[in-house]
Amino acid sequence: MGNFSNGIKKFLSNKNTVTVVGAVVAVVVLYVAYSMRVNAAVNPISVPYAREQINPGTQITEDMVGTMQVPPSMVQDGVITNQAEVIDKYSNADTLIPEGSLFFTRQVVEKEQLPANIILDYPKGYVLYNMPVNIESTYGNSIYPGNYIDIYLKAVHKVAEGQTATDDEIMYGKLIENVKVLAVKDSSGQAVFTNLDEQRTPAMIVFAVPEEHYLLLKKASYLQTYDSELVPVPTNESLKDEPGDLEISSATLRDWINTVTYWDEGM
Repeated sequence: MGNFSNGIKKFLSNKNTVTVVGAVVAVVVLYVAYSMRVNAAVNPISVPYAREQINPGTQITEDMVGTMQVPPSMVQDGVITNQAEVIDKYSNADTLIPEGSLFFTRQVVEKEQLPANIILDYPKGYVLYNMPVNIESTYGNSIYPGNYIDIYLKAVHKVAEGQTATDDEIMYGKLIENVKVLAVKDSSGQAVFTNLDEQRTPAMIVFAVPEEHYLLLKKASYLQTYDSELVPVPTNESLKDEPGDLEISSATLRDWINTVTYWDEGM
């Protein structure tokens, strides 16, 4: 054992031997690194592609996506290499993805990023309603798309002629319940929650209701003589397996609004 150790020491103390060994190791390292780079550049990788033409604003379903083997040189910046980043997303509003094309990051977006995404979410026969809001009325920007709200009405019920103004009554009650929020937008129409890195101030919430409810809300919003105000109040309906039905909560408020407003049904 001692002779072996001495032999090793003598071997390593020989400068010529050490130089040769170092050169061999360096060559081996360079060869391995070169081989790895060559293999990485030559071996094909699997990427998703469009099996059919995908029109702008279309949801990309699993049957629209295939995979193909391509040389790494084809995978430029922005090419999507993971199917999970494509399936169930949407083609951008200004993008037509040709059949056989690879997918690029700018072509594929979340539904919330589509300029007109709200038109995808409400039932036939419903009408979109845009309710003005601010930070305070959204509870510190706490109303999100997909949440449910109740809509309350606040108004001043004017007294009959001959009575004093101090006899005016404040009316406040729930008008419509279980309204699903489709979008929250700022004053420029941008979705508030699309980019969380940007601090956007809510200016409107968008939802859809049956035409009868829409007309009622419009009438209520025009009752300036009564200092009327529509107030959104968030609920926890979205946490339930089956949220409650959208419906008018107060027949009294509904009848009062219809009594003090005129609406030409033939218009």
